[in-house]
Amino acid sequence: MAENTSRLQRLPQLVRKRWRAWLRALHRDAGYLAVGLTVVYAVSGIAINHIEDWNPNFETVSRTHHLAGPVPADEKEATAYVLAQLGIDETPREAYKVADTQLEIYLDNRSLIVETNTGTVFDEAEEPRFFLRLANWLHYNRGKAAWTYIADAYAAFLLFLALSGMLMLRGRQGMLGRGAVLVIAGAAVPILYVTLSGGPGG
Repeated sequence: MAENTSRLQRLPQLVRKRWRAWLRALHRDAGYLAVGLTVVYAVSGIAINHIEDWNPNFETVSRTHHLAGPVPADEKEATAYVLAQLGIDETPREAYKVADTQLEIYLDNRSLIVETNTGTVFDEAEEPRFFLRLANWLHYNRGKAAWTYIADAYAAFLLFLALSGMLMLRGRQGMLGRGAVLVIAGAAVPILYVTLSGGPGG
């Protein structure tokens, strides 16, 4: 009984000595857990920030095909023939002749320009960008309710990493010195931007 009482009496002293070490361990493990989601949100965020300059979800791919045999003169027959030759099992949104020797076929995310006299097909398609389309889908929370819980947990991880990072070091390297200066500098970036840009009402 006396031994247990002695351990309880020493507990506050142990906590005072060890809490920074425990905090560093938790900070490290939380950081490891957050790596995957941080990559998704960071890469996707950069892509979405420049949406006016490019399509972050799809890239345009151009190909040229050469059909085997003559293209039928009839518009509908020619359309069916071209799609069959290219192995496309999709109903076109539009298909029409713009000239006697040129047929245009429009599919979802794909267009075909057919030179009927030579059998040449200029194929332009939008294909999903590797990784980015998936990352953007997550970033925009297309997964709705289920992903909201994951995103909230990730935000909590980031908040913990920020706060624990402020407390891990002591003295001049911590919040009593260099750390405080860097925290203020970091917080000044959004504050100055909002102030100088005029904010939401600007």
